[in-house]
Amino acid sequence: MEIKRKARIDSKTLEDLEFPSVLRQVAEFCVTEPGKEAVLSITPFQEFDEIEPELQRVKEFTASFDGDNRIPNHGFDPIFRELRLLEIENSSLEISGFRKILSISETTRILLKFFKKFEEFYIHLNSFSEEVNYTSIISEEINKRIDKYGEIKDEASAELGAIRRRLNVVKGKINSSFTKALSQYAQSDYLDEIRESVVENRRVLAVKAMHRKKVKGAVLGSSKTGSIVYIEPQETLEYANELSNLLYEEDEEIKRILKAMTEFVRPHAALLANYQEYLITMDVLYAKAKYGLKINGVLPIIVSEKKISLVKAYHPLLLVSNNKRKEKTFPQSIELVPDKRIIVISGPNAGGKSITLKTVGLLQVMLQSGLLISAEPQSEMCFFKRILTDIGDNQSIENHLSTYSYRLKKMNQFLKKCNNKTLFLIDEFGTGSDPELGGALAETFLEVFYEREAFGIITTHYTNLKLLANELPHAINANMQFDNKSLEPLYQLHLGEAGSSYTFEVAQKNGIPYSLINKAKKKIERGKVRFDKTIANLQKERSNLRKTSESLKSEEQKARLESKQLEEVNARVQEKLESYQELFDANQKLISLGKKVDVLSEKYFNNKQKKQLIDELMKLVMIENSKRKKLAPKVKKAVKAKEREVIKEVEKKVEVIRERKKEEKEKAKKMPPPKPKVALKIGDRVRMIDGRAIGTIDTIEKNKAIVNYGMFTTNVSLEELEKV
Repeated sequence: MEIKRKARIDSKTLEDLEFPSVLRQVAEFCVTEPGKEAVLSITPFQEFDEIEPELQRVKEFTASFDGDNRIPNHGFDPIFRELRLLEIENSSLEISGFRKILSISETTRILLKFFKKFEEFYIHLNSFSEEVNYTSIISEEINKRIDKYGEIKDEASAELGAIRRRLNVVKGKINSSFTKALSQYAQSDYLDEIRESVVENRRVLAVKAMHRKKVKGAVLGSSKTGSIVYIEPQETLEYANELSNLLYEEDEEIKRILKAMTEFVRPHAALLANYQEYLITMDVLYAKAKYGLKINGVLPIIVSEKKISLVKAYHPLLLVSNNKRKEKTFPQSIELVPDKRIIVISGPNAGGKSITLKTVGLLQVMLQSGLLISAEPQSEMCFFKRILTDIGDNQSIENHLSTYSYRLKKMNQFLKKCNNKTLFLIDEFGTGSDPELGGALAETFLEVFYEREAFGIITTHYTNLKLLANELPHAINANMQFDNKSLEPLYQLHLGEAGSSYTFEVAQKNGIPYSLINKAKKKIERGKVRFDKTIANLQKERSNLRKTSESLKSEEQKARLESKQLEEVNARVQEKLESYQELFDANQKLISLGKKVDVLSEKYFNNKQKKQLIDELMKLVMIENSKRKKLAPKVKKAVKAKEREVIKEVEKKVEVIRERKKEEKEKAKKMPPPKPKVALKIGDRVRMIDGRAIGTIDTIEKNKAIVNYGMFTTNVSLEELEKV
């Protein structure tokens, strides 16, 4: 059932983005070993049509954990060995193998039935499950021959039934003859205090050694001290031999039955493999859903145009790690759109540039692998055919390549593969060589990526790349925010301006003498220092403006929210007042009418004049009827015609329902007998058969129970209820 696809996102990219670590965390939630192996082998899809149903299935599975209709258990014991045996001619499966097959078949049946029953809740899971071609004949055959304890049933074959009946007779004779001998020799005081024992699975008399010749039978052993001799009485010997023969016959008949069952199941091997594959897929979906809950994962809005708009996105591995340590994780909001398709992130080290870069790449790969992402639901994402990465120190000892040589080889691969369906992520772009020459080459590469309309994020300290991003219409600078006074990172990405590296400021903070810093400033181009200083000043101004803007925005949002809440409360109060007024008027009318009837009753009670009572009662009815609107003849005729049409439609529907019930009864006759009904008691959580609402049993009287549904109670027959 797995979709075959050719991956264009290579393993090195997945390692750079730490995707295997995510898969290992997902695999921990699997309940089966094949499920874990399937999770660890997940590779990203490339087409939206392939992955969209998978994402919807994971989302439905996630929702099931909080609902009343939880998806049944999907656990199973693998049948890989049994499937291999079925491929071998004349092979025979063991009872344990048939029990595994029965378990897989029944688990598949339960899941398929469940998804069909609740198809309105599990639309995508049901449509996926409907692809499984299920048949009940395998389960029926196994249940016919093997009981729930894993033993072959007496009725598995006529021959086995006859053998076991003879076995019971012989065992009975052995017991009666042994009991007789035991009583006889015990009276003669030939037996030890323990009287009897079991040797080689046979009952024996514990005879005192001095009397062993007085007891007829076969000696089967003695005690360690030699004071006791274990003898099987002569009376039971001939029955014991017959028992051994019958046990051998029973074993041979069981082998024959298992061989016949294997031959029955063999043609269905492919179907059983399909069941197992389906359950493995369910295990993978379960693990993905569980992991989604762990990282507060959501399904973002999938868009066809090229766009990434992540709102409050978290790096999932960092989030899980920080949650364990009870530390705060800082989310990032970032947007890549056609008119701003390349982002150049700059700023000091340890500010979170690399984590931001990896977050975007990892969430993209996760989404294309059918995993929910740790971001806000209003986030928007598209699909990329290729994702190219160059992250971290990639010095290759095996190939004797320096970091820069390795990165140049990487850039060469980028130049070959990069196009408008590519997302590229490069950390510390251009490093590893002479700053001037490396920066110039990096600038040229960036221009090529830009011309090919690729989407990408790079991190850099190179001033020329910051300037280039400022000059290119569809590129944008960004920086990781730092506190200007303490020079501590704020872990907030700000789009629209380059970041200062704070080189001299950080050096001064770390105790480097000011005279040396001043000397260093003189050694570099004055323009570069001024540019870096200007950027730093701009960031300070922007930071102050942002604080003011955020404060105003917060107050505005608060006021809007309070206004909206007040409007909602007013609307609810008005609605309740109107409904209460209607109810009050109706009740007042009924009370008034009741009082009039009460007065008439009291009069009749006093004078016993029936005629007067009827006259006054009729007058009261006439007055009340005069208040009712009388329908015109035409309208009355139309209403009656409508009623006749409704009656006809109802009769048709009733006929359809009768036919359906007739078919269901015929199917029910063919179906195996239902499982024994669980006895219900007070306090049990129950629902009506094929119903959805769940209630609790308050009381049970005779064959009826009063079920409490919270808002109301109802009297229901016990036969119509099932335990949840």
